[in-house]
Amino acid sequence: MNTRIFKLLMGCLLLLRLTAQAQDDSALNTAMQDFVSQLRDRASADKHDEKDYADLFQKADDMLAQHKDQKTDQVAQILLIKAEIYVEIATNADRFDHAIAAIEQIKKDFPETKQAKHADEIITSFKGAQESEKIQAALAVGAPAPEFNEKDVAGNAISVPGHKSKVVLIDFWATWCGPCRAEFPNVKKTYAAYHDKGFDIIGVSLDDDKSKLDDYMKENGVTWPQFFDGQKWNNKLAVKYGIRSIPATFLVDGNGKILGRDLRGEALSDAVSKALAKGNL
Repeated sequence: MNTRIFKLLMGCLLLLRLTAQAQDDSALNTAMQDFVSQLRDRASADKHDEKDYADLFQKADDMLAQHKDQKTDQVAQILLIKAEIYVEIATNADRFDHAIAAIEQIKKDFPETKQAKHADEIITSFKGAQESEKIQAALAVGAPAPEFNEKDVAGNAISVPGHKSKVVLIDFWATWCGPCRAEFPNVKKTYAAYHDKGFDIIGVSLDDDKSKLDDYMKENGVTWPQFFDGQKWNNKLAVKYGIRSIPATFLVDGNGKILGRDLRGEALSDAVSKALAKGNL
């Protein structure tokens, strides 16, 4: 399942729990149960086109109109889910504006709810997501990778320009990330096969506990440099690259140009092999 859709599904499950707590309005409960069921089905089927959710936008609006006088967490949650659909699913240019407007409506119409108390935080996260998407859109194959000059966990200098004449994988990951750990053997295998031929890796850890990172590196024989600042999703380099989910990787040539993104399994090994063969150093 798409990880962004999975986030939306988690919101659905929260809504489902809320409906179970409110038994005083059977019509609302029935409508919300149906809404959640349909949303879960589409998320599970990895539906992520705006048109796939158009009728659910309408259902949400209908429920809000019918129960606008009920200033409860249950009704406010409908607006929150609607906002999340805009952010995670919709493709129209104004989708973040629509999402933020839905949260502002929660603040205005449902001021005493749990959702309203976290509204400003949610709006900030939406704006951060919007900025991340702008950054990601600019990081196409052939574009220059954002430069940086930092220190790794051992205190050594790391930078994109510092790897001139090398093919470099910039790998955003974390020890707490299951998919990252699952992909690690392939990354290690690729490094072992091509490091002597001109391939390097710069790991960017989104951990917040350095001891866990140190232990993982030692236990798994990680010898390539790691950048760590303990800020998780606010990691300095993650923000620079607009990272919203991990693992996320950028394969960069010796001139700092992006050769590929989010390469997994054999695709990574093949891309590194081809880059080295073509002399992309």
